Amino acid sequence: MESQHHTEIDLGQAYPELAGKPLNINGQAVHSENPDRHKQHGFHFNADNCIGCHACETACAEKNGTPAHLSYRHVGYLEGGSYPDVVRVNVSMACNHCEDPVCLKGCPTLAYTKYVEYGAVLQDPNICFGCGYCTWVCPYNAPVLDPVKGEVQKCNMCVDRLEDGLQPSCVAACLSNALDFGIVDLLPKGKEQAKLEIPGFPDPAISRPNIRFEQKRSLPAQLMRADNDPFMLERDKTGPTTDAKYKVKPINPTERMGWGFDHLRSREDSLVFFTLLSQFVVGTFLLLFLLPKIMGLASVPSFSQMHPTLLSGTLFFLFAAQAVGMVISTLHLGKPRFFYRAINNLRHSPVSQEILTMGAFHQLLFCYFVVTTFPGMMSFLPDLFVQVMPELFGWATSGMGILGIFCMYRCYRIPARPFWNHWHTGGVFAASGLILGSLTVGLLFGLADWWMGKSPDAVLSALAWPFLLGTLLQGVSLFSHTRYLKEKGEEAAVSQMLMMSRFGKTAIFRTIGNAVLCLIASLFALGWFAGGWGLFLWGILLLHAVFHELIGRALFYVAVIPTTIPGAFFWGNKSFEAHARKTGLANMPQVGVVPGKH
Repeated sequence: MESQHHTEIDLGQAYPELAGKPLNINGQAVHSENPDRHKQHGFHFNADNCIGCHACETACAEKNGTPAHLSYRHVGYLEGGSYPDVVRVNVSMACNHCEDPVCLKGCPTLAYTKYVEYGAVLQDPNICFGCGYCTWVCPYNAPVLDPVKGEVQKCNMCVDRLEDGLQPSCVAACLSNALDFGIVDLLPKGKEQAKLEIPGFPDPAISRPNIRFEQKRSLPAQLMRADNDPFMLERDKTGPTTDAKYKVKPINPTERMGWGFDHLRSREDSLVFFTLLSQFVVGTFLLLFLLPKIMGLASVPSFSQMHPTLLSGTLFFLFAAQAVGMVISTLHLGKPRFFYRAINNLRHSPVSQEILTMGAFHQLLFCYFVVTTFPGMMSFLPDLFVQVMPELFGWATSGMGILGIFCMYRCYRIPARPFWNHWHTGGVFAASGLILGSLTVGLLFGLADWWMGKSPDAVLSALAWPFLLGTLLQGVSLFSHTRYLKEKGEEAAVSQMLMMSRFGKTAIFRTIGNAVLCLIASLFALGWFAGGWGLFLWGILLLHAVFHELIGRALFYVAVIPTTIPGAFFWGNKSFEAHARKTGLANMPQVGVVPGKH
């Protein structure tokens, strides 16, 4: 069967390991006699008819018993034109039960299922542990994270009503016949159009949503969002036409170029530390194990020969640092006690793959520490095994660390978040490991040499090369990313605008800081700095690099602008949410804003 997106789809074969589950409602298997229950269903939205009464929102909330701060269906709007010819376009949106549900593939806990019945994509909040990754990958704001319960919930297509021959509650409550529902490939009775998108609807190619639209009114050349997001929609063609495409365009910022320190905090603060710690640990280990093999280090023996006790202490420190990073990562979860569910979806979810590979790296690192620090523990093995084990665990740990960082990078290749969806993400991840690892190893072993009356110059000059490589990689990544944001346009261009206005001074500081690190790394590689003063400068560089990387990683999370459907004056308006928390309005439950964030 060919879908409306001209792709072959068989509901029974799309996800055989998931779709085989029988449809259960309230814990009981349901077997309806509806002849169409094994066909893909979806919504049909007539934007010309919608009057913005929010009856669909209210009916959905009443049916599902959601609190004021949580809603499965939302009504936002766009406005354009000038008085008295002002045009308003309302957009009512819930889950689109996509052909290629990116939420299902992204969820690490297998909380989502694509059912054969009606093609419904259902989610079980009891399985969810509140990582929120599905809210990152969904372009339509369909899954919503409840900060009170620490779990994600979403529209369930009202499958219980469908089994009884009824329409979803939002459709039944619509006063203006703007919402309809049925087999998505069939045009509902009385409808004239079946568009795949309307102004304000993100690219349907991301997940192939099962929704169709009707919108015949002529619209103005520019449409403004009501949710205070710093972008608007601009028509590609001139002149009123219902067939023209609209693209996201940044709004000229009203705020001056600033540091933006008060905006650097986010829900992802724990991920800032987890990603940096993981990259630091992997980068440091790779340098300790591979650098002597790669460079030969004719004047410098391997680190185990130089200072075996220091090497053992460093390995244990790395093991402990990675453990701390993984514990910190659980603070990102709404329900941290269920952290073990993170590897339930290894086939599809990059999050599950990241957690598995980084966990395996952590265990292999410990094994390498044991076999190199306590070789006597393997005395019962043949001598050949005792000699080979450190090399085997070293190579295995190195390979798993590289694979773990690659899986971490894949977590952020998200089409719904264009700011991340570029190779620069992997570039800066690798650069962070090289920069922090080189500076840490150089300082530790340089201090050890200096303490024993030896010159630290050989160690510092050797580690200056991977340090220089890291700064060059980061510089090239940032430069390429800036070009990509400008060429990509739309939400990517909005992120670029934020980087140049709200965070402008911080972004410039980061660029200059990387250039300084690159210059000094070059001078170290050329042997310009030596002795105790060179070691002292190396320590200053490490402090600078830590601050530099923390700022850069915080920007990575706060500057991203996701693809979204339009919000309203209250719902989906981050400015209103901040105002409500600041003024105390959030303490009134009916306002729909939770006073404290998760």
